Amino acid sequence: MFARITGVGSYLPGQAVSNDDLVRRGIETSDEWIVSRTGIKARHLAEPGQASSDLALEASRRALAMAGIDAGEIDLIVLATSTPDFIFPSTACLLQAKLGNRGAVAFDVQAVCSGFVYALTIAEKFIRSGSHKKALVVGAEVFSRILDWQDRGTCVLFGDGAGAVVLEASGEPGILATALHADGSHHGILSVPGNVSGGQVTGDPFLRMDGQAVFKFAVRVLAEVAHECCEAAKVAPDEIDWLVPHQANIRIIEATAKKMKLGMDKVIVTVDRHGNTSAASVPLALDAAVRDGRVKAGQKIMLEGVGGGFTWGAVLLEF
Repeated sequence: MFARITGVGSYLPGQAVSNDDLVRRGIETSDEWIVSRTGIKARHLAEPGQASSDLALEASRRALAMAGIDAGEIDLIVLATSTPDFIFPSTACLLQAKLGNRGAVAFDVQAVCSGFVYALTIAEKFIRSGSHKKALVVGAEVFSRILDWQDRGTCVLFGDGAGAVVLEASGEPGILATALHADGSHHGILSVPGNVSGGQVTGDPFLRMDGQAVFKFAVRVLAEVAHECCEAAKVAPDEIDWLVPHQANIRIIEATAKKMKLGMDKVIVTVDRHGNTSAASVPLALDAAVRDGRVKAGQKIMLEGVGGGFTWGAVLLEF
């Protein structure tokens, strides 16, 4: 029993907010500063009434439509998010209700920007075990809710969005190899060190990041985990048709491709359009490349992510 992706979908809320729009909102930055350091030109921000489950719903509907299946046929929902609607119930359960599905296993995964890769790997294990047949795997974030808009070093980097895939049991190989890792000793370089206690926020409720430390760590582990997947699947790196990395920063993406000896013509880049959408970024990029015709059936695709925790992982698949 194998697991194959049969449908993809994504959703970005509202209109694109350009770098110049941020300047007009009073943030002390410039388009040149942001683009030269990150490659980001715009991002999307959810409306006050939109939650992660709302974005996930739209992305999921599009993935289900491509797969040609009804939401009621799904027997597993794994949703990656660091910005859930509530403390509980899980955002996956809220999505399940909005889809009209009853009975599917539904739970959230919290691995920050690696979340979708973690969720996809978990769903693949369920399907490979034979216990489930059709999974909906989602990454959805409203990171704009945890940004300090006075901190120009972080608030310009992130955006909101959702991406989803349908993963189905198959007699033909789809996901060829997976690898997941974490090292909590690095938690201090990227975190939201706050909590809710006694009805009040304790600690710091905003995202804090040591950008240089994150850059160095991310480039190293993304290259390592990609090679790990290739070795497990007995696939040479130059056999990869497309690299779909976490869309955090164009410099990280370029450095990772260089370490893997892949030309940028083999890398899917969407960070310029939506910024860092954390767990949503990989499925957003994959959906864009599938729908514009770059990703085709039979091609080998490497998905990878790295995020706070620190967590990182990769999935090598045949589309």
